Amino acid sequence: MNFDDLTAAERLIAEQAILNLRTLNAACDDAADGTVIAIGEALAVDQGRERTRKTLQAAVAAQVETVQKKVPPPGSANAE
Repeated sequence: MNFDDLTAAERLIAEQAILNLRTLNAACDDAADGTVIAIGEALAVDQGRERTRKTLQAAVAAQVETVQKKVPPPGSANAE
């Protein structure tokens, strides 16, 4: 994958994934013996939900922007 070809929204998602991994690694490093999997799993699930929410939010915002470009503003009239 060429990261130079990513859109701004795609770069943001990639950066968030990297930050999530770093946070997960730090939490697992700090976890007490015998709790690494439980702590890692709980954090990964929470991060996954949040990442999914942000990804959906970005996708919907892009769709709204596309529609707004196609629809004339209220009160505009066709000159023809």
